[in-house]
Amino acid sequence: MTDLRLLIFDVDGTLVDSQAEIMAAMQMAFAGEGIVMPARDAVLSIVGLSLDHAFRRLSPASDDNAQGRLVAGYKDAFGALRTQDKELGPLFPGAREVLEVLKAQDDTLLAVATGKSRRGLDKVLERHGLTGIFHSEQVADDHPSKPNPSMILTALNETGVEPQRTVMLGDTTYDMDMARAAGVRTIGVSWGYHPSEDLHPDILIDDFAALPGAFDQLTKAS
Repeated sequence: MTDLRLLIFDVDGTLVDSQAEIMAAMQMAFAGEGIVMPARDAVLSIVGLSLDHAFRRLSPASDDNAQGRLVAGYKDAFGALRTQDKELGPLFPGAREVLEVLKAQDDTLLAVATGKSRRGLDKVLERHGLTGIFHSEQVADDHPSKPNPSMILTALNETGVEPQRTVMLGDTTYDMDMARAAGVRTIGVSWGYHPSEDLHPDILIDDFAALPGAFDQLTKAS
C-alpha cells in the first residue's frame, strides 16, 4: 500500500473560469444549426458532461444528425475562439498558487478528470503553463461521460493510490456523483456552475486558499 495521496481536479468551473468561451462557442454552434440557444443557466448546467450528452439535454428535439452537427460546430467554434488569442478562460483566483503548494508536497499527486477532449485539455494546460503538472489526465475522449466513475478509477489505477487517500475537487453534481461512485472523498467549490447547495460534498470551500487544509482534513486520518 502506498503512502501517496491523490487530488483530482475538474477543469471547467473548478480550475478555469471558462463560462465566457463556453457561452460564445454554444452561441456559434446553435446559430450554425439555426436553433435558438437555451438560456445561460441551462447551458452552464451541462458543463462537465461529454458533448454528446450535453447536446442531448440542451436540444432534445434534434435528431442524431443535428446533434452531431451541434457537437462539431461547438468544437469548431472553440477552436476559432482560441485562434483569436482572447483570454476567455482565466484560472480562478488563487488556483496557480495552490497548485504550486500541492505540487511541492512529496506525498501528493495531482490529476485531472474533465469533460473536455484531449485537444481541449492540452490547449488549456498549455495556455496556463500547467503542462506536466498532473500525474494523470483523464478526458472525455477515453471514457463514458460523468458521472460514470471510469475517469477516477483509471486515475487510481495509473497512480496506484488507494480510494481512501483520494479526493475529487469539483463544482458540479456530476463531479460529486462520479466521486461517490468511485468510492473517493469529495471537496466542492462554491464558485462553479452548479448551485453549491446541490453538491453535498464532504467539504465545501469558498476559495482556493482553503483547498490544502480541506485536502489534509480528508486524507490525514486515512
